[in-house]
Amino acid sequence: MTDTRPLVDQFQRRITYLRLSVTDRCDLRCAYCMPERMTFLPRAEVLTLEELHRLALGFVDRGITKLRLTGGEPLVRRDMIELVRALGRKLGDGLDELTMTTNGTRLAEFAGELAAAGVRRINVSLDTLDRARFARLARRDSLPQVLEGIAAASAAGLKVKLNTVALKGLNEDELPELIAWAHGQGHELTLIEVMPLGEVEEDRFDHYLPLSQVQARLEQIWTLNPSSHRSGGPARYFDIAETGGRLGLITPLTNNFCEGCNRIRVTATGQLFPCLGGGERVDLRAALRSAEPDVALSAALDEAMRIKPARHHFAIDRPGGAPALARHMSMTGG
Repeated sequence: MTDTRPLVDQFQRRITYLRLSVTDRCDLRCAYCMPERMTFLPRAEVLTLEELHRLALGFVDRGITKLRLTGGEPLVRRDMIELVRALGRKLGDGLDELTMTTNGTRLAEFAGELAAAGVRRINVSLDTLDRARFARLARRDSLPQVLEGIAAASAAGLKVKLNTVALKGLNEDELPELIAWAHGQGHELTLIEVMPLGEVEEDRFDHYLPLSQVQARLEQIWTLNPSSHRSGGPARYFDIAETGGRLGLITPLTNNFCEGCNRIRVTATGQLFPCLGGGERVDLRAALRSAEPDVALSAALDEAMRIKPARHHFAIDRPGGAPALARHMSMTGG
């Protein structure tokens, strides 16, 4: 019998939003995310597309209404569109929204197929409009492909939201220009504080830029009106009078947003992390591959609700500090 009990954690938070990573692989090497010589998982450890589909359906049965596909870079996975099509058939049948976070490098190729499968909104990571700066940050000269992908997504009818990591000394001078450009193109943009996940070559403390400072600077040029808009995620939103667009701020370090958390994350190997900033996890791959997968999956999801913490404890408070977790962002997809 299908388990349809809602997912509710020990703090009585209803969990309705799943971020499902389909791969840890990526075709960029963003300096704040991973090292240049990143070691990716052996393919045998990654869930098959059939397992990812079965897992997603189990979550929808338990009350997940929003599903975001992430990576790594999800569009580098072969036959990824087949999974998107299969999940798209659940829209209107338990699933309210199917979205994706992408770096945009392959979006021009797949935008039309994503739209046809039922995806209506995507998030694209974009930290700069300067080609040389992009090449330095991402360690790949891929800005033209990303901009082409964003344009293709818009042409396909997808609503685009840009995600920008605010980096002191790297792109902070460009943030107003980037916001104005995004709004001029009809896109929302969300700024994100750099998160202390995984070992990278550079010291994140050197590039940590509190968004409270960014907001104060932006308010010297524009009028930021607090918005009641909510996307289901952790961002707080503002409408900018002069640009006519919406700005989001995600502030895990300067303004903790955990009280209303409705999210869980599953890695490409089937590890469920109830909190992006915590080490607690449940092995869903073992459940899926057990003798009684439905029973084991139900028990695993119950365990995840039991261990989901009240909040994360991210901090970037000193030069040379160790990451909060050794796990790279590409493992859990942000």
